Amino acid sequence: MKRYLISRVIRGIFSIIIMVSIIMIMVYSALDRNQIFAQDPTYSKLGNNQKVVYKYRKWAEYGYLDYVTYGDYLLQLRNDEEITEEERLSLSSFARTPDGDSEEVAEYVKKFTEYYTSEGYTVSRLNAIMASPKKVASGGGQQLFAYKDIPLVRRAISYFSNLISIDNIHNVKEDIEGRGLTFTTRDPLSGGSFSPAIMGTGTTHKYLLYFDSSFPFIHQNLISINLGKSYAVNQGVDIAETMSSTQGSYVMKEVTFPTGLTEMSADDLHTAKYVAGSRESSKVYADRFTDDYTNVITNKNGLSKIGYSFVIGIISVLLAYLLGIPLGILMARKKDKLADKIGMIYIVFILAVPSLAYIFLFKAVGGRLGLPTTFNMESSNLLMYVLPIISLALPSVASLMKWLRRYMVDQMNSDYVKFARSGGLTEREIFSRHILKNAMIPIVHGIPASILGALVGAIITERVYVVPGAGNLLTKAINMYDNGVIVGVSLFYAVLSVVSIILGDVLISIVDPRISFTTKDR
Repeated sequence: MKRYLISRVIRGIFSIIIMVSIIMIMVYSALDRNQIFAQDPTYSKLGNNQKVVYKYRKWAEYGYLDYVTYGDYLLQLRNDEEITEEERLSLSSFARTPDGDSEEVAEYVKKFTEYYTSEGYTVSRLNAIMASPKKVASGGGQQLFAYKDIPLVRRAISYFSNLISIDNIHNVKEDIEGRGLTFTTRDPLSGGSFSPAIMGTGTTHKYLLYFDSSFPFIHQNLISINLGKSYAVNQGVDIAETMSSTQGSYVMKEVTFPTGLTEMSADDLHTAKYVAGSRESSKVYADRFTDDYTNVITNKNGLSKIGYSFVIGIISVLLAYLLGIPLGILMARKKDKLADKIGMIYIVFILAVPSLAYIFLFKAVGGRLGLPTTFNMESSNLLMYVLPIISLALPSVASLMKWLRRYMVDQMNSDYVKFARSGGLTEREIFSRHILKNAMIPIVHGIPASILGALVGAIITERVYVVPGAGNLLTKAINMYDNGVIVGVSLFYAVLSVVSIILGDVLISIVDPRISFTTKDR
């Protein structure tokens, strides 16, 4: 069994890598990258050359290519102390045409062109854009830039190598005092009570490990899963954070900031992340924080996207098994009788009618009965969960009824059942000891997939009932050409699928000891 699991995990990881690589090919090569500007209001307002610059900058943000401007090149030279700040500003000034450049500017333009051409980049100059040194230095209106498509192999290697990150004291590149780790049994945010915590300086997060009164009580920021960042759905926010952060209205409480200022706030100071120079640039931060660990997540009164999807999904799964299994058994035992025929009518209706049609039907009927037909995070009315749960559970009930009936009917015609009857066992004993046990094996295999699948959510159901879950995140990302979300969510789905298959295999081997995943030498 151990050998089988190791082999299964290795093949699962290999399958995930192949799947994500195929999705990367489809997203970054097969699809027209110009489609990301179809709903971009900024792009439509720009002039011709400004559109070109904007396009390449956005393509670089979305991960299509490497993009380097002449201004970036000069800035790097300044950082390397090859030129001064005054020289950088003077070298940033372009003439309308290459022939009009000063001798000094022309020299550095030539260096830029030769270097990036030798590195495989395509260098482009847009001479019609007139930009002041200040505008060029701030990143706007660049006239000279180099770009190169990112190879798939490099893209995939970079993605998977950065998938899991461990926070350490060297993550902050800026000069910072007191770089290191601190262990305390009196977390400053706990009000002086006993509360162990590990804090870092030079780390990305201020708190690497801490305890509080919120489930699961022990929290960590030491290990992070980097699925990528969103560029459209939730601009600039990590995908894992998008799926796991709470939603709704702010939960205000009295918070004492590191400077000693106390006020009503929704800030969760345990989530503080380093932002270089933030205290100097904002009086709000300077009044509240003693260092540049100022980027915090706010507490809200709702669940996360995964949270809403899982609550609705797991209850529907429980309901499906509680109804589907007994009804499937009843249909098998009453084969071709009234109960079986009624069950078949239900199965045919649910499986034949498009899911969108019966979901709207349930929504209309539920509305007439006074049930909430749309989800509201600000409401405490638990009845708003009823219709989404029923809409998800009923198809699963039909599927369980169909397959369990089929497996049990197949077992009823087996030779061992005939021998059991001839041995004097009653029909009840035959059903409970033999037929049901064997018929349940394939049903048991699907339990982990049903439970883990609740994390994914349901696209159609969540859209119809306006559930703020994870179900429509992938489709929204596809519609908005948000490549980071497409790849990250697909990876999440793939991992859940592989894990559910492995857990299903383990579960059926526990239920039926006759099933073994090991081979014996003869």
